[in-house]
Amino acid sequence: MRVVIGEDQALMREGMVLLLERGGFEVAGVAADAEDLVRKARAHRPDVVVADVRMPPTQTDEGLRAALEIRASNPDIAIVVLSQHVQRRYASELLRSGDGAGGVGYLLKQRVADSDAFCADVRRISSGGSVLDPEIVSTMLAGPPREPLAQLTDRQREVLALMAEGRSNAGIAERLFLTERAVIKHVSHIYAELGIPPCADDHRRVLAVMRYLDR
Repeated sequence: MRVVIGEDQALMREGMVLLLERGGFEVAGVAADAEDLVRKARAHRPDVVVADVRMPPTQTDEGLRAALEIRASNPDIAIVVLSQHVQRRYASELLRSGDGAGGVGYLLKQRVADSDAFCADVRRISSGGSVLDPEIVSTMLAGPPREPLAQLTDRQREVLALMAEGRSNAGIAERLFLTERAVIKHVSHIYAELGIPPCADDHRRVLAVMRYLDR
């Protein structure tokens, strides 16, 4: 699996190269600014791009903009965006990129310290899943739910939150001490309450998470 990395801090960039290579990935290219990131992604056509949100020249959201540009020109490239802070807008824009087709992730930078979890997240995203950092999900859970999430039970909202983290039905079952069959039933009710029509299951999960972000 081929990766292009966008990160302006040399130490962090070199660390991610080493971490991903040890995890079985091939690092096809690295970039220290947003313009070079777009150029490297177009040249190498990787399976996934891992990019810091803040990159030169202004250190605001150039990395995110570059990732969205890459995604717009080639929806087959999965995108993992890293940030030091929780920004709901970033998650929303990423999930909506590529017409909500999945293959996107928004993780906090400290997640990289857990190399096994980080590599597992990158693999899940490159396979078409959508992953939000658990801390981001917790922040979004704050406050009373609005329609249509208000129609969900507390348990169904717990299941949806774990879906937002990119967990499979089996992973959700293990986390909530439920049977996988019970989780499947909850997921089915979530789709029904949110008015998500039948389609490919991975796409339905992304649509459900997008509704979750709109709460």
